Amino acid sequence: MRNDQFPSQTCSVARALEIVGEWWTLLIIREAFFGVRRFSEFERNLGVAKNVLSDRLSKLVACGVMERIDVPGRGNPRDYRLTEKGRDLFPVLVALMQWGDRWAAPAGPPLRLLERETGAEIAALRVTGASGAALAPREAQVVPGPGADEKVRRRFPPASEILPR
Repeated sequence: MRNDQFPSQTCSVARALEIVGEWWTLLIIREAFFGVRRFSEFERNLGVAKNVLSDRLSKLVACGVMERIDVPGRGNPRDYRLTEKGRDLFPVLVALMQWGDRWAAPAGPPLRLLERETGAEIAALRVTGASGAALAPREAQVVPGPGADEKVRRRFPPASEILPR
């Protein structure tokens, strides 16, 4: 989770992958969304080695995705909870789950995600435009943003050069 895995790329996807791109990391976050709080529960549910789990949890805490909370009990127990930054990963995990259900689950979805209030299956995530209509990849345009460096600006022309006026 160092911030130098992709030093030559000014890219939010690359920066996000530096934090959550390792597979155990996303599975830990998944378990946290499922309500897991204790180290031993993460270990049991994931079957991950203690040293790997400890390293990933420490890095998630250091990056502000999770927080460690001391709880009463013997042996200095701690809970791990998602922060706001971590909870903002919910749509990412749902998108991965839905993609996996469609393309990597030949026997069908192993889990269902339901809306608590209604019990209905949640809708498939989709990318929408300002009007709320679904957008296909070809209907989106990439333009430099405020954090773009010169390399990005050269690669992608500004919106004023490509969009109708």
